[in-house]
Amino acid sequence: MTDVYLYDAVRTPRGKARPDGGLAALSPQELVRQQAAALAARCGDIATTPDALLLGCVTQTGAQGGHIALVSKLHAGLPDQTAAHSINNYCASGLSAIGQAVAKVASGEMTHILAGGLESMSATQFLSDRATFYTNNELPPRARFVPPVLGADRLAHAEGITRAELDAVTLASQQKAAAAEQDAALQASRIATGSLNGEECIRPQTSAESLAAAPAAFGELQAQYAGALEGASFEPLHSIAHAPPICDGAGLALVGGEGLGIAPRARVIAFAESGGDPAASLTAGFAAMDKVLTRAGLTLVDIDRIEFMEAFAVTIAKFLRDRDADPARANVSGGHLAKGHPMGASGAILTSTLLDALDACTGRYGLVVLTGAMGVGAAMVVERVGS
Repeated sequence: MTDVYLYDAVRTPRGKARPDGGLAALSPQELVRQQAAALAARCGDIATTPDALLLGCVTQTGAQGGHIALVSKLHAGLPDQTAAHSINNYCASGLSAIGQAVAKVASGEMTHILAGGLESMSATQFLSDRATFYTNNELPPRARFVPPVLGADRLAHAEGITRAELDAVTLASQQKAAAAEQDAALQASRIATGSLNGEECIRPQTSAESLAAAPAAFGELQAQYAGALEGASFEPLHSIAHAPPICDGAGLALVGGEGLGIAPRARVIAFAESGGDPAASLTAGFAAMDKVLTRAGLTLVDIDRIEFMEAFAVTIAKFLRDRDADPARANVSGGHLAKGHPMGASGAILTSTLLDALDACTGRYGLVVLTGAMGVGAAMVVERVGS
């Protein structure tokens, strides 16, 4: 198996998913085109002739329907010979796309691939694909869809995570994100897209007092999904502030083997995916993380920078409470609670963010972890080239 490298990875800023949002006027395929153009400008002609374009996207309907990877390939002017795959693995979709690219290159099937993800939540609303799965009450309770935010409250209850813990991690995310906007090194691979030059969702006015005063926002969902919960009830804890903002965004990486004629930024040490208990919803990322660290022969103590997806405040609170990780090495530029979660794009955006964070600290090993609803998880360990 050949070594596989991340030659570069870029991302959009995240724009609010509303009509006047900074990316709302751009089509999903245009978000991808601009990132592909940025990779071509940074990496040269090799980025314009990929063997494949692999894109994660969760809501593949409407503006994101019709095989969005193929639509994006055509819109970006990539060669006819470039294969295109549209991938839906819920919130892990963008990292799953990169993982598939890594596997294809490692096996020798392909030499270099553009892989990442996109989600225009202003153009295509969450659950607008109207899957029967979302409302099918004939399924066994454990197999029924539960909205991620309800899963977050259920997980906080099961884990004994308090509202004060949720407040603390949310405030930290907002503060770090606001500070990172002034640090050019942490934004080295963020590409101004459309009219948007910076993160649009950060709420720098957030304070401990405002978080403590915010009411829990999702308690009514327990009655709506009582069948799936099998009659269980629990105190709702998450407020709007403890949920990642709905937003638009895209990210793209150039993945390849040796000999592309340009210097890579990082070598992929290991990639892993895992399913998980759907009743524990947002915990499969932890399982994927454990698996990828074992494959890499590393522990969290060895990792210099971590991008752990803040899939609601409960996930990052659980990670920092239960795992042997230095909080100063995790989500150093803030996370989803501050900057938002463009679902299919998040894995690619966090990969790009991780490379910037590693470069900024001249670290060696980096870890990115994605976790999603109904038992979806993915993780990757990279080694910075030149470390």
